[in-house]
Amino acid sequence: MEIRIKKLSDKEIEELGIKNWPIWTKEVSVFDWYYDEKEKCYFLEGEVEVETQDGKTYTIKKGDFVEFPKGLKCIWKIKSPVRKHYKIG
Repeated sequence: MEIRIKKLSDKEIEELGIKNWPIWTKEVSVFDWYYDEKEKCYFLEGEVEVETQDGKTYTIKKGDFVEFPKGLKCIWKIKSPVRKHYKIG
């Protein structure tokens, strides 16, 4: 399962309504996670390494738009505190 990471233009951010999505925050930590629904998110702050079950590691930083697929099992390693907009489903 692939995690998609890309940069968005201001226009794309506006069209998706990202600024109206809820915000999630988390301190530096390490934890297992399972996505029972697809999630889209836009990182406002922080840096994370996400390691998937198949051994791939993704680095996510401020300004990244990320799509996590439904059914993904992974480990989150938060390197600096995270603040992100998110949308589930």
